[in-house]
Amino acid sequence: MDHEPSLCPRYHQAVELIGARWSGAILSLLLHGAHRYADIKARVTGLSDTMLAQRLRELEAEGLVQRRVLATTPVHVEYHLTRKGEALAPVVRALETWAHDWIPLPTTAKAA
Repeated sequence: MDHEPSLCPRYHQAVELIGARWSGAILSLLLHGAHRYADIKARVTGLSDTMLAQRLRELEAEGLVQRRVLATTPVHVEYHLTRKGEALAPVVRALETWAHDWIPLPTTAKAA
């Protein structure tokens, strides 16, 4: 009898977490350092305020991202990766390498 191994629940949870729409882009951006909300939104094309706020809350709840309030006038808030989030660097870098090797750049529609 052929026995198929079960999917590891930890693996499944991790893939769902970092594979959620926009999460990978946010994590990749934060690997380069802390960013303010507006900066993240400006750098990730197509990301709405609602989705950015939701993803940041989810990533913060999972302990990957930390929100830091800076005592400036006006007050600034920035987001940065925690140690747990920084530990994803090899995974994100490997996916970036794979994408460069296998995913073609989007083509722009040519005028007829």
